[in-house]
Amino acid sequence: MDPDNQPPRRKRLAAVAVVASLVLAGCTATDEPAQKSGTADGTAAETANENNEATDSPAASVADIPEIIDNVQPSVVTIFLESGGLGSGVIYTEDGLILTNEHVVRGAEEMQVAFADGQRVTGTVVATDAVTDLALVQADRTGLPPAEFQTELPEVGELAIVIGSPLGFENTATAGIISGLHREIPGSATNSQSLVDLVQTDAAISPGNSGGALVNGQGQVVGISEAYIPPQAGAVSLGFAIPAGTAVEVAEELLEDGSAEHAFLGLAPRTVTPQIAQQLGVSVEQGVVVLAVEDGSPADEAGIQAGDILVSLDGEPLASSEQLLAALRAFNPGETVTAELMRDAETSEVEITLGERPVQES
Repeated sequence: MDPDNQPPRRKRLAAVAVVASLVLAGCTATDEPAQKSGTADGTAAETANENNEATDSPAASVADIPEIIDNVQPSVVTIFLESGGLGSGVIYTEDGLILTNEHVVRGAEEMQVAFADGQRVTGTVVATDAVTDLALVQADRTGLPPAEFQTELPEVGELAIVIGSPLGFENTATAGIISGLHREIPGSATNSQSLVDLVQTDAAISPGNSGGALVNGQGQVVGISEAYIPPQAGAVSLGFAIPAGTAVEVAEELLEDGSAEHAFLGLAPRTVTPQIAQQLGVSVEQGVVVLAVEDGSPADEAGIQAGDILVSLDGEPLASSEQLLAALRAFNPGETVTAELMRDAETSEVEITLGERPVQES
């Protein structure tokens, strides 16, 4: 088991899960039913802060939706893989840098990138980060319109528009609202590190949407489409996106040196169930049991042992493994956190100096 399934931190910015019911929204083969306006020489991050002022603008009305879609569609692309799979992406810089999901381009070096004007060019993978499920692709084209990113979280109830290429239907738009924030997908920690701290929307997300844009009423990207829960799991319009703040931060790190830093504990977590609590002889109702500890890891150096139950991290209660992964996103490698743990029915606190997660090949 991957120690911790540790996620990255968010640096203080604001796959299949739900026990095999969640479906990543791409990459998908087209025959599989399933799942900036910045300056000409600027990146999304360079314009993000000044664009945040637009959040004070009046809320968009239904009549504004066609105009929003017309303005944003040129900044969203379709990514075609040689394997026949496809996904979506968002133009990050005018010189052809595309932001998408890592799982969309996983295992590929080259691909075709299709633009809203019909042109297709070759794209190559620049850098990936499996922990946040984000990747950068360099398209062989310049003079592109970068998307405008809103790095502050949207509000629940705001207009939400998803733009991408579900099942290969290019330049598709669906609309709804922001349904929730800081969502973790139950059961996902055993399969993925990325399905935590997500934005939820009822705007339809389907296979092929992954890596595309979740847009607000000002035409700003507030999220990168990530996954959805399919109807056969009893869901109706449950889609999830990586917050734009996380996406921009990781993209800038990938641009800097090809990798992103992530806080690392070095343990294998499992959500406490009544059965596990009974086996351990404790009365705790929620928490995260430590299945294993990596030798020499921050958890090991702090004295944490297999069988311990983490009850809270820096005062925040932990109800699941996914909440542990989400909590770690608020910290940087090198920071010290306080963990409350239970061992042999006794509670104590330990200080852990977080490490940096080893870089893994995707």
